[in-house]
Amino acid sequence: MGIEDGFIRLSVGIEHINDLIGDIEKALS
Repeated sequence: MGIEDGFIRLSVGIEHINDLIGDIEKALS
């Protein structure tokens, strides 16, 4: 259970990071 929770949190975190990168690229362009 704990391991699956970790993977879910990790994948959600990666999505948030990708969103942040997209926002930064828009701001810089």
